[in-house]
Amino acid sequence: MREDGAAAHDGGAGREDKDSPGREGDERSGVERLLYAAGADSRRLRHALALLCDGQWWTLADLVRATATSRRTVETLLRELPLERRPDADAFRVPLTHTPAYQDLLAVAPPPEDPVGHLVPHYADVLDRLTRLVADAPRARHTLDHVSATPETALRRALLLGARFWLPGARLLCVGDHDLTSLAVKLVHPGTDVTVVDVDERILAYIDDQDLGVRTRWADLRLGLPASAHGHDLAFTDPPYTPEGIGLFAARAVEGLKDDGRVLLAYGASERTPMLAYKVQQALAELNLAYEAIYPDFNRYFGAEAIGSAADLYLLRPTTKTRPAVASRLSRLTTAIYTQGPQSVESAPGERAPAAVAADFQPDLLVGDWPKGLPQPRVKLSTWLAKPYAAAAERVAIAVPPGLEAALPRLLLATRAPRVRVTGAGLPPLPAVLATVYEVEPGSGGLDAVRLPQPDGDAPSAVLRRVLDNGHAKLANTWREGLVALARAQGSALTKNEARALIREAAPWSDDVTPLDAPLHRLESLPAAIAATVAALTTTTAL
Repeated sequence: MREDGAAAHDGGAGREDKDSPGREGDERSGVERLLYAAGADSRRLRHALALLCDGQWWTLADLVRATATSRRTVETLLRELPLERRPDADAFRVPLTHTPAYQDLLAVAPPPEDPVGHLVPHYADVLDRLTRLVADAPRARHTLDHVSATPETALRRALLLGARFWLPGARLLCVGDHDLTSLAVKLVHPGTDVTVVDVDERILAYIDDQDLGVRTRWADLRLGLPASAHGHDLAFTDPPYTPEGIGLFAARAVEGLKDDGRVLLAYGASERTPMLAYKVQQALAELNLAYEAIYPDFNRYFGAEAIGSAADLYLLRPTTKTRPAVASRLSRLTTAIYTQGPQSVESAPGERAPAAVAADFQPDLLVGDWPKGLPQPRVKLSTWLAKPYAAAAERVAIAVPPGLEAALPRLLLATRAPRVRVTGAGLPPLPAVLATVYEVEPGSGGLDAVRLPQPDGDAPSAVLRRVLDNGHAKLANTWREGLVALARAQGSALTKNEARALIREAAPWSDDVTPLDAPLHRLESLPAAIAATVAALTTTTAL
C-alpha cells in the first residue's frame, strides 16, 4: 500500500506552485474534464472528491474502500488534484484553502442507503468482538483467492439475513467462510443452526475454537459437498471471482439447499470491466437462478482495490429448472477456479497433468486423471470420496493434481486397499492420527502407503482403527458399534443409547460427520476421545 500511496501523493502534493497565479484554475479544469468524460457514472468520482474535501486525511486504501471505486479510477482523480500529505502518516487530502473551488462539483447526496446500516449502532459489542475475531483469524491464502471482509461487513451480512428471513431454527450453510460470517450470524442470531464447509483447515479450527456452536466440515468443493451439508434453508458464499469459481460455489450452495431455499452470494468487479461481470452473471444464469435482489457495494474488504475493495450482494432463488442445471454444471467440473496459483484458470494444462504409472507399482485401480490407454479401471477423485468403491482392490494408484493436496488424508481414508501409491508434487505430511492405519514411505514422485495390520490387544486403538477403516460411514455410528462390540467381548452389555451418551460427552461434534469430512483437528482429537469412552465403558457396564 505504501508504494501506491506514495505514487498518488506525488501526483498532487509534489506540486510546489499550488498558490501560483492560474494554478487553481488549471487543476479545476482537469477535474472538470475527468468528470465530464465519466458522464453519468461520475458520481463515484464526485463522492471521492467530496471525501477529499471534507478536511479528513485519507489513505488510498481507505478512499477506495469508502467509495467502492477501483484503485485505478481513484488514482486518475488524485492526479488532477492538489494534495497535501499528513506529516506523520501515509495519508492525504485537498488543502482546506482549495476546497471552495470544488464545492459545485461534489456529489449532493450520499450513495444508495445501506439497507441495514441503521441497525449497526445497536450491535456495538458484537462489532467489537468481530473486530477482534477478524484480527486474530488465520491469514489470507492468495492461492485460495482470500481477501478479508471487514468486521462491519460480517455484521451487516448477519443483520441483513435477520432482516430478510426468520432465522430462529433456520439452517444456514456457509460455503467457504474465510470472512467469519458464520460467527457473526451466531453472535447476532444464536438460534440459527449454522454449518461451514471449507477447504482451509485453519479456518475450520479457528471457528471451532470460538465455541459458538457452528458445525464445521472439510470439503474441497471441486470434489464434492458432504452429505451432512445438505438440507439447509439458506446458503451464503463469497467465492473466487472467476466465472468458474462463481459457477462452482453457487452450484454447491444450491446443492446444500432445500427446494425453497435461497443463496446469498458476494461478487464484485471493477467499474472498468463490465464484460467480466457479464461473464460471471452468465455463469449464474446457466444455473437458472432467479434474482430477488442485488445490493450494490454491500460488502467491503481489506484489499481487492482493483474492484474498489467492494462487492455486490446477490440474493438468488432456485427455480424448478435449477437442480438439473446444477447437475449439468457439476458434471463438467473443472478444478481450475482461482485467479492465482496452480489451480488458476490461466495455469497451463500441462501443469496439472498427472504422472504415468511407475513400472515398480502395477495398480488394480486408478483414481484421478491418468493418461489415456492404461488398462486398469479408473474412478474420479470426486466419486472416490463420495462413496465406497464396490470392488476390493489390492493396489490403488491415486493422482493428486497441484492445488488439491489438502485432500490427501481423505483420499487415503476412502480405501481399504493394502497398498496405495499417491503421485503428486508437494504432498503434505499425513496427520499423526493416520499412523494408526498406514505406514508411509515417501518417494520422489509422491508416497507409498502400506496398510498396517489390525491392532492387537489395545481396546482404544481397535475402536479408533474401526472408525478410520470406515471413512464413508458416520463416525459416531461406527464408534458406537465399536463400543458395543467391545463391551460384548468383555462379557458386559452396553445399549446403543448408552454408547451414544458416552460418545456425545466425549465428542459432541461427532454427530452426522464422517472421517472424510471431519476437520483434521477433530480427527487428531479422536484417540483421546475414544480412550475416554473406553475408560468410561467399565463404569457404565458395571452399573
